[in-house]
Amino acid sequence: MAVEVRLIPCLSDNYAVLVHEPVSKTTALIDAPEAAPILSALDKEGWKLTHILITHHHQDHVQGIKAIRAKFPVPVYGPRAEADKIPDISVKLGHLDVAEVGPLHADVIDTPGHTAGHIVYHFPKEALLFAGDTLFALGCGRPFERPAEVLWQSLLQLRDLPPETKIYCGHEYTLSNAKFSVTVDPRNMQLKARLKQIEGMRAKGQPTIPSTMEEEVQTNPFLRADDPAVQDAIGMSGSDPAAVFTKLRELKNTFQ
Repeated sequence: MAVEVRLIPCLSDNYAVLVHEPVSKTTALIDAPEAAPILSALDKEGWKLTHILITHHHQDHVQGIKAIRAKFPVPVYGPRAEADKIPDISVKLGHLDVAEVGPLHADVIDTPGHTAGHIVYHFPKEALLFAGDTLFALGCGRPFERPAEVLWQSLLQLRDLPPETKIYCGHEYTLSNAKFSVTVDPRNMQLKARLKQIEGMRAKGQPTIPSTMEEEVQTNPFLRADDPAVQDAIGMSGSDPAAVFTKLRELKNTFQ
């Protein structure tokens, strides 16, 4: 049977995600921004939490752990490199490790940039990627703890995943990202169509998550710093893609 996925809005713009495997009744939580809506979702579905998977140490991804574990004292998986910053972590993971989540298997990919030890979880059989704050719909995280060039290399790893991969990211930033994207990729008709679709979804209060890797490769400028069209649009034709990416990230930081 196929896994069931539930997206849970938390805080002002965060997302947590539940993944439920109905045969084994395994239920994994990816990131823990806020306990109350997560516990409410579990109660609504009648699911018992069995695992917590954390992508990185930022408070808006971990601050719900203790309250959730007070009700469900389950193991906490997370990045080995940030273990000292994550409450109650018990399974420490790094690049190319496999997270065993009941009968489900997630490949762990190191994606430093936003934080130094950020990891993402790729469930290849289910075609799911839980990208935390590394890759957003039409965007990427700010490179707080590593240079932008490092984040670019992390994104290239994700770009190679199968096009049908569904991407669940940590925040609802898509509309702002889309408005920025059309300024640096103005001739991309797929992007313009996607912006219109996103505007409609947000006007109705609908989440824009998940997207697919195919959509991101075609329309996310942060995955296309080596695309001549993007390079030309920001006056960097023929430049090193890492430098183009760095410029794109700088432009987004000041975008209103």
